[in-house]
Amino acid sequence: MDLPRNFTIRERNHRIHNPITAEKLATLGQAIDLQTDMSVLDLACGSGEMLCTWSRDHGIIGTGIDISTVSIGDARARAVELGVGDRVMFRHGDAAGYVAATPVDVAACIGATWIGGGIAGTIAQLQRSICPGGMLLVGEPFWKAAPPDQATVEGCHASAAEDYRDLPGLVELFGQLGWDLVEMVLADEDSWDRYVAAQWITVRNWLNANPHDELAGEFRIELDTAPLRYVRYLRPYLGWGVFALMRR
Repeated sequence: MDLPRNFTIRERNHRIHNPITAEKLATLGQAIDLQTDMSVLDLACGSGEMLCTWSRDHGIIGTGIDISTVSIGDARARAVELGVGDRVMFRHGDAAGYVAATPVDVAACIGATWIGGGIAGTIAQLQRSICPGGMLLVGEPFWKAAPPDQATVEGCHASAAEDYRDLPGLVELFGQLGWDLVEMVLADEDSWDRYVAAQWITVRNWLNANPHDELAGEFRIELDTAPLRYVRYLRPYLGWGVFALMRR
């Protein structure tokens, strides 16, 4: 059980595996008023940057679950680096269906709602891990502008325009599911650039060092096509944000 090798190569220099910068991640922690010893569960935690920096800056305790052995190793190393190894714990495993043994103050799934089969299923799963009055954090894309054609839809990693809602539609959905939206931090174009564009130099440097690897051909095609696809489609049309929710 692990992520494909091409993913870990492409994002090996990322500490945050979503289009949110370290500054915006810090803003999110401040916005939801984290307090010392609050407990946070992060499903599909990636390299653990959120839990590690929030533990350093706010004194939270936390648990992260991720399917990538590489990411979990990076997360554990980051916890030691920041001096919070005794306050945050990372486990290798499938986040789909995971429920905390002890209810937590905040349960998060940032950019991986596939673990619950979509937004509604992921919110239902996260709800099972929070204590009364607890908070959910959900990271999700949305249409910043309506896609004009199927090429734009596919350029934003969707199969149909209905795969994403626009921002008002996403907020409306939260309400329909019985949750108040109490905060949000949205990506901007710079956030997207630091996530997507930063991968191109990683891929190019890896290609230079591994020209005969079995993945070299795939990455060469990706480098030939991904930048134009990104600036033509994803950058102008797709938004992304982290949304803080509390039960009505």
